[in-house]
Amino acid sequence: MTILTLVRHGETAWNYEGRIQGSTDIPLNDTGRVQARGIAETLAAEYAGREVVVVSSDLGRAAETADIIAAALGTEVSRRFPGLQERSYGEAEGMDAPTFYDTYGPWHAADVPGAETWPVVRERALAALAEAVASAPDGVDVIAVAHGALIREVIMFATDGEFPREGERLPNCSATTFRLDGDHWEMLAYAGVAS
Repeated sequence: MTILTLVRHGETAWNYEGRIQGSTDIPLNDTGRVQARGIAETLAAEYAGREVVVVSSDLGRAAETADIIAAALGTEVSRRFPGLQERSYGEAEGMDAPTFYDTYGPWHAADVPGAETWPVVRERALAALAEAVASAPDGVDVIAVAHGALIREVIMFATDGEFPREGERLPNCSATTFRLDGDHWEMLAYAGVAS
């Protein structure tokens, strides 16, 4: 059995501006670094006296958030997984949300030229998380820092689509926690909030 905590990276300038980042490598802004230090303090208190492995997406915003968390836990990030990168949004990367909706329609159903399909995002996310959990020593929990849309896909998988509910979002540096027992996922803490 493993406890897996998924953390969304801290804020970037594009998050602040409401622009779609996808696989574009946008760094944290100062607010994002403050948010990362906040979740790092929370996780350091929660994991005090326990061993934990920290992994992340290889995109800079997630990698820096993970570095801040790992430092607070007195460890280092053990691995950067390309499989934990945000969904590639193809031609929509860099667009603001209103332009996206006007151009492509509803977020989850949108057909964007060059974008990664949701099943592909889910498959690679689950494969990367399975590898991260399998490579952790027995009894050691895993904190994985990744991206909002990817984490949503994992939550939808783990809860058979019950979460996230319509209109909920995952704030920057929010944490959602699961208990993994073989192929069984149980959500222990959920970070979604009304948008």
